[in-house]
Amino acid sequence: MSAQSAQSIPVVDLKQFTHGDRDDQARFVSALGAALTEFGFVAVENHALDVEALAATYTELKRLLDQPREVKLRYEVPENGRQRGYTAFGLEHAKDHAVPDLKEFWHIGPELADTHPLRERIPHNVWPEDFEAFKTSSLALYASLFATGKELIRAIARFLGADEAEFMRMIDGGNTILRLIRYPAPGEVEVPEGAVWAAAHEDINLITLLPEATDPGLQLLRRDGTWLDIAPVKGQLIADTGDMMQRLTNGVIPSTTHRVLQPRHASGPRYSIPFFVHPQPDYVLSPLPQCVTADNPRRWEDITAEGYLMERIREIGLTTAQGHAGRYGKS
Repeated sequence: MSAQSAQSIPVVDLKQFTHGDRDDQARFVSALGAALTEFGFVAVENHALDVEALAATYTELKRLLDQPREVKLRYEVPENGRQRGYTAFGLEHAKDHAVPDLKEFWHIGPELADTHPLRERIPHNVWPEDFEAFKTSSLALYASLFATGKELIRAIARFLGADEAEFMRMIDGGNTILRLIRYPAPGEVEVPEGAVWAAAHEDINLITLLPEATDPGLQLLRRDGTWLDIAPVKGQLIADTGDMMQRLTNGVIPSTTHRVLQPRHASGPRYSIPFFVHPQPDYVLSPLPQCVTADNPRRWEDITAEGYLMERIREIGLTTAQGHAGRYGKS
């Protein structure tokens, strides 16, 4: 079975855009735009992901999050909305969903040069002691995902008839985050009523890239109100657009609701590494003029990327102190 036939959402070949002629690029842009406007999700093949760095990062992530809770809690940074370092089970919840998700995770951001004008605006990374391989592999993975994300952002700009150079400036120095997640195995933590691995939500950022997770569980909400399974297919990245892209395009490219549920056959924990591409903090999320029409009037007021991020962080519980252990105490 081909990767195309194994996947439930449209599949695009990024090499068609990065190495193709003008006609190839036009076909890629059209296919990408059609997938994102219809689903908000697309599977991407022939991308720039560093597969060795991905494998090494998964290995190191498992070793890191197997550390005792008291060790992991040394790396909490609640004062910046937990944008870096460790976040325990039972803290983050989906917007408008009071029950926290069943997951713990680690956040890594860009390592901007000291001369970058946004260096002091972007939180510094938190690195665990005695995990040098974790730092090396995760930064290599970050770099390869950002390279892929830039190409997809360029293609989206072209689909929208927007300025590609402006879109590149938009993400230069943004608070783009690599989130390394561990979802617990069955019976590992106490499960309050209504709690799932990740409740239905929309991403906050411009675009998310998701390398192949270790197990299934991801689902998107279709326009007809039914849920569609998205398989982790070897060699594919799953890309989806978030709230910031939705605001930038006045809803032309939607932010699609999705969730992660524990499959019935699950026997162990699930690991996943989404990559959230953000604009620079002062970038104003104002709709592109071509996305505002008589049939699609302006939907949202202007807000900066930083302002919107902090608003959403408050809504999902990452700025409120709930105790070091979170609400699920068996991690």
